[in-house]
Amino acid sequence: MPRFRHLLVYLVAALLAAAVQNTAFSQLRAVEVPPYQPPATPAVKPETNAVDEITNPAGLYDVGSPNYDSLQKIEEARVGLPLDKRGKVDWMTALRSGAIQPRADLNGNKPAELLNLDIILKNTKEMPYVKFPHSSHTEWLTCSNCHDKIFVPKAGANAITMTKIFQGEYCGACHGRVAFATLYSCERCHSVLHGDGKAWW
Repeated sequence: MPRFRHLLVYLVAALLAAAVQNTAFSQLRAVEVPPYQPPATPAVKPETNAVDEITNPAGLYDVGSPNYDSLQKIEEARVGLPLDKRGKVDWMTALRSGAIQPRADLNGNKPAELLNLDIILKNTKEMPYVKFPHSSHTEWLTCSNCHDKIFVPKAGANAITMTKIFQGEYCGACHGRVAFATLYSCERCHSVLHGDGKAWW
């Protein structure tokens, strides 16, 4: 008999626990959970790094600006400009052909400060050395665009790496955003062979 009593108490306790549990679950099921809402897309896309080259021209503009409609759109601005093998504007060909004529100042009265100086960067491991031509940059950019904020004008003072370039530092401040993307154009910078003369491209 005591054994039966224990079994009976156990069964009653189990039934009560199940009832309490079912009540708790039914209460949980009765709670309405709002449907998932993805976060709103910002009006202006965050700046991308060089690897994630901008493919959506609308991301270049602040669409929330009251002057947005009066700005020239990039699709309109690039009409007639020569393109490179990837379909992007080839700015140097545009410059050489006269398709664009940059000014040294707002009114076009100041002469450009051209610098014909090539810098050879040799810290490239097994890759060909990098040739940086000042001439093709100073034909449309003044020195203050890069020095001293982006590059310190002193040999060995800039710890340039491809990782930093891909992250938008050093050359990546322009290349991959406006100028050609370095990720797809290795040969345009790594153009000076080592002593063994190994052809890379």
